[in-house]
Amino acid sequence: METSSVSKLFIFFFMPLMFLHSQLIQCSVTYDKKAIVINGQRRILISGSIHYPRSTPDMWEDLIWKAKDGGLDVIDTYIFWNVHEPSPGNYNFEGRYDLVRFIKTVQKVGLFVNLRIGPYVCAEWNFGGFPVWLKFVPGISFRTNNEPFKMAMQGFTQKIVHMMKSENLFASQGGPIILSQIENEYGPESRELGAAGHAYINWAAKMAVGLDTGVPWVMCKEDDAPDPVINACNGFYCDAFSPNKPYKPRIWTEAWSGWFTEFGGPIHQRPVQDLAFGVARFIQNGGSFVNYYMYHGGTNFGRSAGGPFITSSYDYDAPIDEYGLIRQPKYGHLKELHKAIKLCEHAVVSADPTVISLGSYQQAHVFSSGRGNCAAFLSNYNPKHFFSGSSGTMTAGGLWSRINITRDSSDICVMIISELYFIQCNIDHRIISTKRSNSTLTVQSKGHAVHVFIMDVLRGGNRKFTYYRAANLLRAMNLSLPGWSLSVEWVRGSLAAQEFIWFICLWETCRLHFNAPEGDEPLALDMRSMGRSSLDQWAEHWKIIAMAFAKGDCNVCSTLEIPTPKFSMVAAIQPKDGNQLTSQHQTQHKFVIIFEELGGDASKIALMKRAVKSVCADANEHHPTLENWHTESPSESEELHQASVHLQCAPGQSISTIKFASFGTPSGTCGSFQKGTCHAPNSQAILEKNCIGQEKCSVLISNSYFGADPCPNVLKRLSVEAVCSPTVTTTAQPDSR
Repeated sequence: METSSVSKLFIFFFMPLMFLHSQLIQCSVTYDKKAIVINGQRRILISGSIHYPRSTPDMWEDLIWKAKDGGLDVIDTYIFWNVHEPSPGNYNFEGRYDLVRFIKTVQKVGLFVNLRIGPYVCAEWNFGGFPVWLKFVPGISFRTNNEPFKMAMQGFTQKIVHMMKSENLFASQGGPIILSQIENEYGPESRELGAAGHAYINWAAKMAVGLDTGVPWVMCKEDDAPDPVINACNGFYCDAFSPNKPYKPRIWTEAWSGWFTEFGGPIHQRPVQDLAFGVARFIQNGGSFVNYYMYHGGTNFGRSAGGPFITSSYDYDAPIDEYGLIRQPKYGHLKELHKAIKLCEHAVVSADPTVISLGSYQQAHVFSSGRGNCAAFLSNYNPKHFFSGSSGTMTAGGLWSRINITRDSSDICVMIISELYFIQCNIDHRIISTKRSNSTLTVQSKGHAVHVFIMDVLRGGNRKFTYYRAANLLRAMNLSLPGWSLSVEWVRGSLAAQEFIWFICLWETCRLHFNAPEGDEPLALDMRSMGRSSLDQWAEHWKIIAMAFAKGDCNVCSTLEIPTPKFSMVAAIQPKDGNQLTSQHQTQHKFVIIFEELGGDASKIALMKRAVKSVCADANEHHPTLENWHTESPSESEELHQASVHLQCAPGQSISTIKFASFGTPSGTCGSFQKGTCHAPNSQAILEKNCIGQEKCSVLISNSYFGADPCPNVLKRLSVEAVCSPTVTTTAQPDSR
């Protein structure tokens, strides 16, 4: 499992063609059954989701350059209606919400854009991206054949399209936008609503196409998407997907790179070998557009997280992590896959393959362009490894919705339940006994937390609880408020706090005064010592103390699960972003306002740096990376150079230590490599000689390079782990002579 996608899929190339990248100039974008067609040229397009509000504007260009270097052609983003129109007719496109700046940054780097307008986006985002004021429009019913909803949806969609047109951002105008999406994963809703859902989706398609963007429209997870809209697939695997018409291309709008994290739940990780296998098999079966969801997940700043207990981190085990740093081996492995796919591009989009059975689960898919160029995909596929993931569903409960009461202006609301409510608990509200009543109160909520006080005493809380003990109802007729107090001192205590306490904390007061740290590494707050906190201008933090870790919802080894994150609350911090902390020396005194519901120890809150400290490389001999593949001309055979491994630290860092090096038969993965029975004893020395002090280095995987063959007639590999440290620079001193 440690080799490249060869573990499940081996792609062998015969005379691949070089291709020309389309320039971002005025162009036509159409489609046929094989692919998206740009300026008359069919393209295999590799895309990645980067949501602009989940990172800071100063991060955008770096993220997009890393995506391009990773082999991407397209950047995909949702449009988040609620942040752009917080109240009817009042728009916000500033800071992290500067959509035009984000798209122009993509254009500057030289990539295309898939603009997923929605306007409903889900995306584990607050209220699914809908503005809360929409809920209070008279007579409205969401996402169905309802005139008030359609009017509002059309108005926002037109607003976005007209904004893009005014900036010449559609490809038909010379911009980077080559695709747009209307609605989002509507299929299940459509089936449930029947005729009303079908009428609505037809209206949405007609409305979108009528905006005349000059580029195709897409609907994901919508099997009956009406022409000319392309229906697309979302999921862990989409190789079995086919569009609803034979003249539409196979598009995979969400290839899930991992999964979101819930408070108190495991961190889901998807092994890159499995992800690469899914992508390669999709291309093998005729797919031509793949979008990684997510390529950079980022952070749910403020109160933007929505859905089933979503954390502030939206890392998603993506190739670029929450802090904007490259995650290896996922990033590099996929980069190699993308180069391999591009070498096959012309043959794959030219014709359907010839499929040859090689065994029970083994097949060869041979593509030929008809001009002597071909590519063959050799696959070993076992259907038992097929699985899918799904989000939780929200159901209405007996308690009033917080979003109805506060209209999304706060995460906190207080509901006083009078004796009339206790009628449902079989208590006669007209006769209150002076004795304790043996009643049972059950609360089941899919909100993040609920705290229940009975006669001023906290009796229970969290997502779900049942209170069985007798409730003292002596004061039921004159039910009073729980005790509230205001404090500027941190109060240490257990989670079973008897009251809410407002913690207004200046760093000086909390003895956590600090100055802006040196360097440009992303920063995070370690909030493990706190309970459930809301941080001004940051993100929500909630640490569940009593956690039961289950295996999760994935039933095969394709998804690994790890307990809760080391940093319960994380935030990517960059300069020039409002009240965000900065890694530059712009302001020396920092403070954060925190509302803490459950108590904790603020003295243990720590400001942490996030940096890549180690890099790994791992490859087999006789399996060169695509960096070493040269095509001399379309009519001549390729020169296959010797395989090599490549190590590279982050900018400003260099390789200081070789922690592990073995040419032979090592085992394990990055961080846990182990020597095998075959090992070249000079492996460490060779790597140290070539790499120490360098920001990046390459080492050939060959017997001659290591002096001798440590185990003849055995397929060998080179596994390396190195430590990266800040580069030490010295200043020359003047000669004292």
